[in-house]
Amino acid sequence: MKYLDDRDKSKIIRRLKLLEGQVRGLQKMVDADTYCIDIITQTSAVKQGLSNVEDLLLANHLGHCVVHQISSGQIEKAKKEVLTVYKLKRK
Repeated sequence: MKYLDDRDKSKIIRRLKLLEGQVRGLQKMVDADTYCIDIITQTSAVKQGLSNVEDLLLANHLGHCVVHQISSGQIEKAKKEVLTVYKLKRK
């Protein structure tokens, strides 16, 4: 089963590559003894970027995987996964 369509997969990969660059930039900032607030600002941007990736994955999961599970009679599995994701997002 294909979990991500090509368009969503491309979006997620592009965003992860951007985040990878941001994390490398953070490493350089720490190594260069950059002012703490400037580093914290960048870590906040990375967290927001990861949250955006999570949102894309969650929308895909709910819109495709969970719908497929429900339509194929796997209602308890779908319910359990939705609750698991909900709990993870609340952390």
